[in-house]
Amino acid sequence: MVTRNAVDLGPRWDKVQQRSFAVLPYALLTVSVSITFGVYGFTGATWLTGLWSLAAAGWVLAGYTVWPDSSRPGALSTLYFAGLLVFNAVLILRAPWFGAFAFSGYLHAFDCLPGLWVFAGTGANAVLMAIAQVGGPPSVTGLAWPVYALIILINVALASGFSYFGKTNHEQNLTRKKIIAELEKTNLRLAAALAENAGLHEQLLTQAREAGMLDERQRMAREIHDTIAQGLAGIITQLEAAAQAADPEQRKRHQDNAVELARDSLTEARRSVRAVRPEPLAQARLPEAMASVVQRWSHLNAVPVELTTTGTARPMHPEVEVTLLRTAQEALANVAKHARASRVGLTLSYMEDLITLDVRDDGVGFAVDAVGSDSFGLEAMRQRVDRLAGELVVESTPGSGTAISASLPAVDVGEPVSTA
Repeated sequence: MVTRNAVDLGPRWDKVQQRSFAVLPYALLTVSVSITFGVYGFTGATWLTGLWSLAAAGWVLAGYTVWPDSSRPGALSTLYFAGLLVFNAVLILRAPWFGAFAFSGYLHAFDCLPGLWVFAGTGANAVLMAIAQVGGPPSVTGLAWPVYALIILINVALASGFSYFGKTNHEQNLTRKKIIAELEKTNLRLAAALAENAGLHEQLLTQAREAGMLDERQRMAREIHDTIAQGLAGIITQLEAAAQAADPEQRKRHQDNAVELARDSLTEARRSVRAVRPEPLAQARLPEAMASVVQRWSHLNAVPVELTTTGTARPMHPEVEVTLLRTAQEALANVAKHARASRVGLTLSYMEDLITLDVRDDGVGFAVDAVGSDSFGLEAMRQRVDRLAGELVVESTPGSGTAISASLPAVDVGEPVSTA
């Protein structure tokens, strides 16, 4: 990752470089003009040189200082550099002291010339610098020419090296600027993604809270239906039977049944609130708990019930056993309320991958398609079974009894249970 110091240093150095490249030509031009007037005095020729100096300053001001950076390099910036070379040549021909000002040509070549033209521009500027160093255009002959040529070659070599390293540094700066720009864009995209993820996370938390509240409401509704509602229905049935009984002994039996149902319902209601396993399963495994529920229901409703267990019974995950026990209780409660059946049969089947519960009665039956959404008992059974990735099938026709089958994955004790 690029550190803050590494990212901040580049722009600061660029600003320093841009300011120096923009200010240095004027400082060098001022030095050149001052030396020229100091050496030659205030003559007509020096005043004309001064006018050329003002024109050169205006050219730098218009073509480099004021010109926006986005236009470099380009045709206009190349034209500016060519004009700068012309001003350098004219001023050096008038006074060699303007070689100091000509040094600005090296600086501006990197900003204004594209590609390999930088070498051509700095080479031409090096020739002008060599002319300034020997005191103007050559007026020597004979052996002085090789010395003059050597000075030009030295200047061109130095300018070429300066150009190479300057161009490399310039390209590195451009690459660094691109990398920094990409990093800034990436950081912006990352910040936007983080903000979006934070929003999604908050939305997921809200949905999870709502789903948890809904699931808890549904659980409480099922538990209330399986405990308080069924218990109250049984109590009402026993009290109505007691009121209609002529025999005192039979009346007392119904009243005792009502009291016992009330106590059991209160116990189950308290267990449901604390999310504790039902009373029968708290004291025995599923087949024994199922037998206890069946026996009690048969005694209260005076309807014979046959419970059959197939396969090898083994401990199941508590969620699986609770679901099957509640399904059996709800199915028997529906038989008592609606079926007017004379016999009921329950089959608990243990298989390798499945455990199933079948409840059959020979009652009046009903039209399954006609059952509305207000049948909370069937809906509660279906929710319980669906929650454990199981399947509930209800088959019934008027006059032919009813069969309810619940199939659940056989998840042993200690294994994780899958909930939908």
